[in-house]
Amino acid sequence: MSDTLFDVPGPKARRRIGIATVASILLGVTVLVVALLKFADHGQLAFGRWRPFGTWPVLGYLLQGFGGTALAAALSTVLAAAFGLLLAFARISGPHPVAFLARAYTEVIRVLPGLLLIYVVLFALPPLGLSMSPLWMLVTAITVYRATQFGEIFRSGILSLDRGQGEAALALGMTRTGALWHVVFPQALRRVTPSLVGQLAGIVKDTAFGYLVSYADLLFHGKTLAGYNHLLIQTYLVIALVYFLVNHGLSRLARWLEARERRRSAAPATDPNRDLAAAPGQ
Repeated sequence: MSDTLFDVPGPKARRRIGIATVASILLGVTVLVVALLKFADHGQLAFGRWRPFGTWPVLGYLLQGFGGTALAAALSTVLAAAFGLLLAFARISGPHPVAFLARAYTEVIRVLPGLLLIYVVLFALPPLGLSMSPLWMLVTAITVYRATQFGEIFRSGILSLDRGQGEAALALGMTRTGALWHVVFPQALRRVTPSLVGQLAGIVKDTAFGYLVSYADLLFHGKTLAGYNHLLIQTYLVIALVYFLVNHGLSRLARWLEARERRRSAAPATDPNRDLAAAPGQ
């Protein structure tokens, strides 16, 4: 995927990236140590202030919030991926007016802040008679924004393939749409899977905007819990840890998939027509 969506860094760039990474880690460790010392000075690390998070009532309440986050993320991912795929196909093989509209939509929406779209859904749609539940207000805003990024990922993956794949399918009698859907897209999907997983991590973070529409996600439950137990720092640190573990796990998965795809691409192909012959209907 690295050579598909951006240039592979050279030796000097890798050295600069390594230095910047080490410096960032040292800075992060320093900030963490200073923060822990400050928390200790004010008694925030006392065991009694953390004990409630080991009890089931608190854990169960936070798990309910995490379930809301997972539901919003899953719905947003499915809808944004489907909409993004339509945008990609429209730009690549659609009629000129359709391709123009898809490109215009992508160029406009991708530069807007996601928070702005939340406010549009929250304040602009109800006066027009389009009232939705908090869940669907959040999902709609995330879908509108993330679909453009999914679309660009799909489009980049499709355009990265050798044109001979599609041309060979057309020569065998397949339609342009059939060649794109049955031959080109499956191969492109395999290439862009790491980037799609990376988008999922971004969507999980986007669900935190749910508090603006009073959606009962993890952050909303944490805010309610902090108001009840008056353990503001501890509650939000626990929530931050959950977000970190989830997104870090997704990022690691994306890197693993990318490395596997790189190894697969580097392996010699035994049959250059293998993917075409395996296409449905052939």
